[in-house]
Amino acid sequence: MSNDCRAAGLPVAIAQFTVAREPERNLAVIDEFVRDAATQGARLLVLPEGLIARDGDDDAFAAAHAQPIDGAFVAGLKAISTKRNITLMGTVHIASLEGVADSRVSNVFLVIRGGEIVATYRKLHLYDAFSAKETAVVQPGTKMPPIVDIDGWKVGVMTCYDVRFPETARSLAVRGADAIVVAAAWVRGSLKEYHWKLMTAARAVENTCYVLACSEVSHRNIGCSRIISPLGEVLAEAGSNSPELITANFDRNALESARQTLPVLHNRRFADPQLR
Repeated sequence: MSNDCRAAGLPVAIAQFTVAREPERNLAVIDEFVRDAATQGARLLVLPEGLIARDGDDDAFAAAHAQPIDGAFVAGLKAISTKRNITLMGTVHIASLEGVADSRVSNVFLVIRGGEIVATYRKLHLYDAFSAKETAVVQPGTKMPPIVDIDGWKVGVMTCYDVRFPETARSLAVRGADAIVVAAAWVRGSLKEYHWKLMTAARAVENTCYVLACSEVSHRNIGCSRIISPLGEVLAEAGSNSPELITANFDRNALESARQTLPVLHNRRFADPQLR
């Protein structure tokens, strides 16, 4: 199928699941979700934050089990993407990142397609909030997140706490993003589910972009993954207690109609050059 044909629509999916302590188990779970998503025709599968290893009772566990970017876990993701012919997005904790002189690890968003890493992004906004201190073990990125092309659709990426900073999403929108992906491990707590739903919808409406927001689900993290239209309609939503695959289809006509009806990107009067 040509890119011109695919650009009219894009089938997408989100895999919400509990990240285990064992990397090999997580790769097996991801492979099953990728198989199911590909069977349903998805061209993009979004995964949670911190895919290598997690322990819901130990905030530092994911960083402590970081691997090199050329290590076994990322190699496993590459192999899965090759086998299933689908673009994968999610974050991993990476140790010893080339060119970065810091003993802390990096929380790296990966875009993998055809067995290759086609884009990376180091999480900008680290979760030093609600009594957590991500900066103790993770070093922040320094660059705005990238936009990748998937079958003619421009898709930008963000990681978890980034969603609380609207300038990050606005940067993606003004650089041409049609959709924004958020990979997260959104911690449970008072009003936290409300914040997640409010802000993921807000990032869609204020930028007239599709939003795919995936959170890990566990006794610590809320799940509630969702796919939202450019006008804020929830197209698909997962629950808060169990693994789930949700799907939707991006529609080019719906995107263009939203931007004609609500031309916020055109009407804005003050442009910050740093957002580019």
